[in-house]
Amino acid sequence: MTAERTIQFLLNHGYLVLFVWVAAEQGGLPIPSVPVLLAAGALAGAGQMHVALILLTAVLAALVSDISWYAVGRRRGTRILHLLCRISLEPDSCVRQTQELFARRGAASLLVAKFIPGLSTVAPPLAGVTRMRPGRFVVFDSLGALLWVGVFVALGLLFSEQLEGMAALLATMGSWLLAILVGALGAYITWKFAARTIFLRRLRQARITPEELNQKLKMGEAVTIVDLRHPLEVEADPLVIPGAIRFSAQDLEARRLPIPQDRDIILYCS
Repeated sequence: MTAERTIQFLLNHGYLVLFVWVAAEQGGLPIPSVPVLLAAGALAGAGQMHVALILLTAVLAALVSDISWYAVGRRRGTRILHLLCRISLEPDSCVRQTQELFARRGAASLLVAKFIPGLSTVAPPLAGVTRMRPGRFVVFDSLGALLWVGVFVALGLLFSEQLEGMAALLATMGSWLLAILVGALGAYITWKFAARTIFLRRLRQARITPEELNQKLKMGEAVTIVDLRHPLEVEADPLVIPGAIRFSAQDLEARRLPIPQDRDIILYCS
Protein backbone atom coordinates (compact mmCIF):
# COMPACT_ATOMS: atom_id res chain seq x y z
CA MET A 1 0.00 0.00 0.00
CA THR A 2 1.51 3.34 -1.03
CA ALA A 3 1.78 6.25 1.37
CA GLU A 4 -0.99 8.10 -0.51
CA ARG A 5 -3.34 5.13 -0.18
CA THR A 6 -2.44 4.74 3.48
CA ILE A 7 -3.28 8.38 4.20
CA GLN A 8 -6.51 8.09 2.22
CA PHE A 9 -7.44 4.96 4.18
CA LEU A 10 -6.87 6.78 7.45
CA LEU A 11 -8.98 9.70 6.27
CA ASN A 12 -11.81 7.41 5.15
CA HIS A 13 -11.73 5.14 8.21
CA GLY A 14 -10.23 7.44 10.84
CA TYR A 15 -12.87 6.83 13.50
CA LEU A 16 -12.67 3.04 13.08
CA VAL A 17 -8.86 3.12 13.33
CA LEU A 18 -9.11 5.35 16.40
CA PHE A 19 -11.62 3.05 18.11
CA VAL A 20 -9.69 -0.16 17.43
CA TRP A 21 -6.33 1.38 18.39
CA VAL A 22 -7.49 2.85 21.70
CA ALA A 23 -9.46 -0.29 22.63
CA ALA A 24 -6.41 -2.46 21.87
CA GLU A 25 -4.08 -0.34 24.00
CA GLN A 26 -6.52 -0.21 26.92
CA GLY A 27 -6.93 -3.95 26.53
CA GLY A 28 -3.23 -4.41 27.28
CA LEU A 29 -1.43 -4.43 23.92
CA PRO A 30 1.85 -2.41 23.90
CA ILE A 31 0.71 0.05 21.21
CA PRO A 32 0.65 3.68 22.43
CA SER A 33 -2.49 5.64 21.58
CA VAL A 34 -1.06 9.12 22.16
CA PRO A 35 0.30 9.52 18.58
CA VAL A 36 -3.10 8.46 17.20
CA LEU A 37 -4.92 10.96 19.43
CA LEU A 38 -2.52 13.72 18.40
CA ALA A 39 -3.04 12.84 14.73
CA ALA A 40 -6.82 12.86 15.19
CA GLY A 41 -6.59 16.31 16.77
CA ALA A 42 -4.46 17.54 13.87
CA LEU A 43 -6.97 16.16 11.35
CA ALA A 44 -9.73 17.94 13.24
CA GLY A 45 -7.73 21.15 12.98
CA ALA A 46 -7.49 20.60 9.22
CA GLY A 47 -11.25 20.04 8.98
CA GLN A 48 -10.92 16.32 8.16
CA MET A 49 -12.47 15.00 11.41
CA HIS A 50 -14.92 16.30 14.03
CA VAL A 51 -13.71 16.89 17.59
CA ALA A 52 -16.95 15.70 19.20
CA LEU A 53 -16.86 12.41 17.25
CA ILE A 54 -13.18 11.92 18.10
CA LEU A 55 -13.91 12.33 21.81
CA LEU A 56 -16.95 10.06 21.67
CA THR A 57 -15.14 7.34 19.70
CA ALA A 58 -11.99 7.27 21.83
CA VAL A 59 -13.81 7.44 25.19
CA LEU A 60 -16.22 4.69 24.13
CA ALA A 61 -13.28 2.50 23.03
CA ALA A 62 -11.54 3.01 26.38
CA LEU A 63 -14.76 2.21 28.27
CA VAL A 64 -15.34 -1.02 26.34
CA SER A 65 -11.92 -2.34 27.39
CA ASP A 66 -12.02 -0.91 30.91
CA ILE A 67 -15.47 -2.28 31.76
CA SER A 68 -14.38 -5.69 30.48
CA TRP A 69 -11.29 -5.64 32.75
CA TYR A 70 -13.42 -4.37 35.66
CA ALA A 71 -15.83 -7.28 35.24
CA VAL A 72 -12.94 -9.77 35.13
CA GLY A 73 -11.49 -8.24 38.30
CA ARG A 74 -14.79 -8.60 40.16
CA ARG A 75 -15.19 -12.19 39.01
CA ARG A 76 -11.64 -13.51 39.40
CA GLY A 77 -10.32 -11.36 42.26
CA THR A 78 -6.59 -11.04 42.89
CA ARG A 79 -5.81 -13.84 40.43
CA ILE A 80 -6.26 -11.43 37.54
CA LEU A 81 -3.71 -9.06 39.12
CA HIS A 82 -1.22 -11.92 39.35
CA LEU A 83 -1.85 -12.70 35.66
CA LEU A 84 -1.32 -9.09 34.64
CA CYS A 85 1.89 -8.94 36.64
CA ARG A 86 3.20 -12.08 34.94
CA ILE A 87 2.54 -10.76 31.42
CA SER A 88 3.44 -7.14 32.12
CA LEU A 89 6.53 -5.58 30.55
CA GLU A 90 6.94 -3.58 33.79
CA PRO A 91 7.24 -6.33 36.43
CA ASP A 92 8.72 -4.01 39.04
CA SER A 93 5.71 -1.68 39.12
CA CYS A 94 2.75 -3.33 37.40
CA VAL A 95 0.51 -3.70 40.46
CA ARG A 96 2.19 -2.02 43.41
CA GLN A 97 2.01 1.55 42.05
CA THR A 98 -1.65 1.15 41.15
CA GLN A 99 -2.43 -0.21 44.62
CA GLU A 100 -0.67 2.75 46.23
CA LEU A 101 -2.61 5.16 44.00
CA PHE A 102 -5.92 3.48 44.87
CA ALA A 103 -5.10 3.46 48.58
CA ARG A 104 -4.42 7.22 48.53
CA ARG A 105 -7.07 8.45 46.09
CA GLY A 106 -9.74 5.77 45.77
CA ALA A 107 -12.02 6.21 42.76
CA ALA A 108 -10.38 9.55 41.99
CA SER A 109 -7.25 7.65 40.94
CA LEU A 110 -9.11 6.63 37.78
CA LEU A 111 -8.97 10.28 36.69
CA VAL A 112 -5.19 10.14 36.24
CA ALA A 113 -4.41 6.43 35.76
CA LYS A 114 -4.36 6.68 31.96
CA PHE A 115 -1.61 9.28 32.07
CA ILE A 116 0.75 6.90 33.93
CA PRO A 117 2.44 4.26 31.72
CA GLY A 118 1.84 0.72 32.91
CA LEU A 119 -1.04 1.61 35.23
CA SER A 120 -3.82 2.19 32.71
CA THR A 121 -4.52 -1.51 32.18
CA VAL A 122 -4.15 -2.50 35.84
CA ALA A 123 -6.48 0.16 37.31
CA PRO A 124 -9.84 -1.18 35.98
CA PRO A 125 -9.41 -4.78 37.20
CA LEU A 126 -8.12 -3.49 40.54
CA ALA A 127 -11.31 -1.43 40.85
CA GLY A 128 -13.21 -4.66 40.31
CA VAL A 129 -11.10 -6.54 42.85
CA THR A 130 -11.78 -3.88 45.50
CA ARG A 131 -15.52 -4.09 44.73
CA MET A 132 -15.91 -0.48 43.67
CA ARG A 133 -19.57 0.11 42.81
CA PRO A 134 -20.19 -0.31 39.06
CA GLY A 135 -21.88 3.06 38.69
CA ARG A 136 -19.07 4.84 40.54
CA PHE A 137 -16.48 3.05 38.40
CA VAL A 138 -18.17 3.99 35.12
CA VAL A 139 -18.50 7.66 36.13
CA PHE A 140 -14.89 8.12 37.25
CA ASP A 141 -13.46 5.97 34.46
CA SER A 142 -15.45 7.91 31.86
CA LEU A 143 -14.21 11.22 33.25
CA GLY A 144 -10.64 9.92 33.30
CA ALA A 145 -10.91 8.71 29.71
CA LEU A 146 -12.43 12.01 28.61
CA LEU A 147 -9.66 13.97 30.32
CA TRP A 148 -6.96 11.76 28.79
CA VAL A 149 -8.40 11.90 25.28
CA GLY A 150 -9.22 15.60 25.54
CA VAL A 151 -5.69 16.62 26.54
CA PHE A 152 -3.97 14.95 23.60
CA VAL A 153 -6.64 15.84 21.05
CA ALA A 154 -6.36 19.45 22.21
CA LEU A 155 -2.58 19.32 21.74
CA GLY A 156 -3.13 17.93 18.25
CA LEU A 157 -5.48 20.81 17.49
CA LEU A 158 -3.09 23.37 18.92
CA PHE A 159 -0.14 22.12 16.86
CA SER A 160 -2.11 20.95 13.83
CA GLU A 161 -0.02 22.94 11.35
CA GLN A 162 3.26 21.56 12.67
CA LEU A 163 1.90 18.00 12.77
CA GLU A 164 0.51 18.35 9.26
CA GLY A 165 3.93 19.40 7.98
CA MET A 166 5.53 16.47 9.78
CA ALA A 167 2.95 14.09 8.30
CA ALA A 168 3.71 15.38 4.81
CA LEU A 169 7.41 14.75 5.38
CA LEU A 170 6.78 11.26 6.72
CA ALA A 171 4.50 10.49 3.77
CA THR A 172 7.44 10.94 1.40
CA MET A 173 9.23 8.10 3.17
CA GLY A 174 6.58 5.61 2.08
CA SER A 175 7.30 2.01 3.07
CA TRP A 176 10.48 3.06 4.88
CA LEU A 177 8.33 4.76 7.51
CA LEU A 178 6.38 1.57 8.22
CA ALA A 179 9.62 -0.42 8.52
CA ILE A 180 11.08 2.12 10.95
CA LEU A 181 7.95 2.16 13.11
CA VAL A 182 7.69 -1.63 13.22
CA GLY A 183 11.40 -1.94 13.96
CA ALA A 184 11.25 0.63 16.77
CA LEU A 185 8.23 -1.06 18.36
CA GLY A 186 9.89 -4.47 18.06
CA ALA A 187 13.12 -3.18 19.62
CA TYR A 188 11.19 -1.63 22.54
CA ILE A 189 9.24 -4.82 23.27
CA THR A 190 12.41 -6.94 22.97
CA TRP A 191 14.29 -4.70 25.39
CA LYS A 192 11.45 -4.75 27.93
CA PHE A 193 11.04 -8.52 27.60
CA ALA A 194 14.77 -9.05 28.13
CA ALA A 195 14.72 -6.84 31.23
CA ARG A 196 11.74 -8.76 32.58
CA THR A 197 13.42 -12.11 31.91
CA ILE A 198 16.52 -11.05 33.84
CA PHE A 199 14.34 -9.79 36.69
CA LEU A 200 12.42 -13.07 36.95
CA ARG A 201 15.62 -15.15 36.73
CA ARG A 202 17.09 -13.24 39.68
CA LEU A 203 13.82 -13.66 41.57
CA ARG A 204 13.80 -17.44 41.07
CA GLN A 205 17.31 -17.74 42.52
CA ALA A 206 16.03 -16.60 45.93
CA ARG A 207 12.66 -18.35 45.84
CA ILE A 208 11.16 -20.91 48.22
CA THR A 209 8.05 -22.88 47.27
CA PRO A 210 4.95 -23.08 49.52
CA GLU A 211 5.64 -26.79 49.98
CA GLU A 212 9.19 -26.12 51.17
CA LEU A 213 7.96 -23.49 53.61
CA ASN A 214 5.26 -25.84 54.91
CA GLN A 215 7.91 -28.52 55.49
CA LYS A 216 10.06 -26.05 57.46
CA LEU A 217 7.11 -25.12 59.64
CA LYS A 218 6.21 -28.78 60.28
CA MET A 219 9.80 -29.50 61.30
CA GLY A 220 9.72 -26.61 63.77
CA GLU A 221 12.48 -24.61 62.09
CA ALA A 222 12.84 -21.04 63.33
CA VAL A 223 11.81 -18.80 60.45
CA THR A 224 10.39 -15.29 60.22
CA ILE A 225 7.58 -14.90 57.68
CA VAL A 226 6.88 -11.37 56.49
CA ASP A 227 3.63 -10.57 54.66
CA LEU A 228 4.34 -7.65 52.30
CA ARG A 229 0.99 -7.68 50.52
CA HIS A 230 -0.72 -4.36 50.00
CA PRO A 231 -3.71 -3.68 52.32
CA LEU A 232 -6.03 -3.67 49.29
CA GLU A 233 -4.96 -7.20 48.39
CA VAL A 234 -5.31 -8.38 51.99
CA GLU A 235 -8.82 -6.90 52.03
CA ALA A 236 -9.72 -8.85 48.88
CA ASP A 237 -8.03 -12.08 50.08
CA PRO A 238 -7.70 -12.01 53.90
CA LEU A 239 -6.06 -15.44 54.28
CA VAL A 240 -2.58 -15.26 55.84
CA ILE A 241 0.20 -17.72 56.62
CA PRO A 242 0.08 -18.59 60.35
CA GLY A 243 2.68 -16.66 62.33
CA ALA A 244 3.37 -14.13 59.58
CA ILE A 245 3.99 -10.51 60.50
CA ARG A 246 2.60 -7.80 58.25
CA PHE A 247 4.01 -4.47 57.16
CA SER A 248 4.51 -2.58 53.92
CA ALA A 249 7.33 -2.84 51.42
CA GLN A 250 8.17 0.78 52.22
CA ASP A 251 8.65 -0.13 55.89
CA LEU A 252 10.95 -2.97 54.83
CA GLU A 253 13.05 -0.70 52.61
CA ALA A 254 13.29 1.96 55.32
CA ARG A 255 13.94 -0.70 58.01
CA ARG A 256 11.34 0.93 60.24
CA LEU A 257 10.42 -2.32 61.94
CA PRO A 258 12.93 -4.74 63.48
CA ILE A 259 13.29 -8.19 61.90
CA PRO A 260 15.13 -10.99 63.73
CA GLN A 261 18.52 -11.65 62.13
CA ASP A 262 19.21 -15.05 63.71
CA ARG A 263 16.93 -17.07 61.41
CA ASP A 264 15.79 -17.39 57.81
CA ILE A 265 13.54 -14.53 56.68
CA ILE A 266 10.84 -15.39 54.16
CA LEU A 267 8.98 -12.60 52.36
CA TYR A 268 5.80 -13.01 50.36
CA CYS A 269 3.65 -10.57 48.43
CA SER A 270 1.62 -10.41 45.22
